[in-house]
Amino acid sequence: MKALRLLTLGVIALSIFSADAQTSSNVSVFATGFSNPRGLKWGPDGNLYVAEGGNGGKAPATVGKCEQVPAPVGPYTAGWNARISKVTPDGTRTTLVGGLPSSSAAIGDVVGVADIAFLGSQMYALLAGAGCSHAHTSFPNSVLKVNSDGSWSSIANLSQFLQLHPVKNPNPGDFEPDGTWYSLIAADGVLYAVEPNHGEVDAITPTGVVTRLIDLSETQGHVVPTSIARVNHGFVVGNLDRFPIVPGSSARYFINKLGGVTSVTPGLTTVVAVVVAGNDTYVLELNDAAGFPGPGNGKVVRMRGPATIATGLTVPTGMTLGRDGNLYVSNFGAVPGPAGVGQIVKITIP
Repeated sequence: MKALRLLTLGVIALSIFSADAQTSSNVSVFATGFSNPRGLKWGPDGNLYVAEGGNGGKAPATVGKCEQVPAPVGPYTAGWNARISKVTPDGTRTTLVGGLPSSSAAIGDVVGVADIAFLGSQMYALLAGAGCSHAHTSFPNSVLKVNSDGSWSSIANLSQFLQLHPVKNPNPGDFEPDGTWYSLIAADGVLYAVEPNHGEVDAITPTGVVTRLIDLSETQGHVVPTSIARVNHGFVVGNLDRFPIVPGSSARYFINKLGGVTSVTPGLTTVVAVVVAGNDTYVLELNDAAGFPGPGNGKVVRMRGPATIATGLTVPTGMTLGRDGNLYVSNFGAVPGPAGVGQIVKITIP
């Protein structure tokens, strides 16, 4: 069975964004107008910041200039419409940073800005839609340092790191030369980024030094890790696994600070975000049904119990905890359709 890209969701019918999926009663729309919203974090200024993949583009692919993403996903074409949005506590969206690299897969997937993290008051952003294999020859996948006025600078070339430090067991049919980076967190004065298709978690210092925390492909195979959270003595990492979806095939991995897997909790499905709050761990599942993602099949699970606390989400892609104790989720986060159909929803924890 050929593995598929993390966000290769072109198989979803175009009607998905207008489907009348019924969410659970504790889910409400907080903000609208996003294009492929992905990771999101509350800033120290009290505003929510959302990474957006954008709408891709039609600038020519770079066939013959560098290694390409294998068909049918590649080759990618390029655009410059990924962005970072700022959302005030009343749900008003404005653009903090626009014009960042976005790219379109041959079958419709779009990648751009993947996630955001804060070290103190300083914002950092993780790019997934750049690099030559994504048709951006002069802009590698990177970690950006983003200022409050919207100016930014690149601090780490992640495309180069992947190419110079291959993982033990890359999957040839599911290979992205520049990576499809997904999650970014800050912990202990360092940033940690998850790359799903190579299967690794890397540490990035504020000065741009990149080192590998763990190569999951070496011990776990091609499990497609997506999400990470800091816990006592290490990290929790969740994985998507492959398409077609097999319910229960994803897991929660505990990784120590030295980069070793210490335990695995199986039985989850298509994990794309993990949030740890006190003694509780919340897991966002992209789609809990077999096959391929469809409307209303996303949900949030609390591991204690376990218990499902929210249902009816449609291709959710990111989750964070607000100061108000509610969860905030990027909904309609990876669907084909017009610009601006993405949402941020608020989930009241029962």
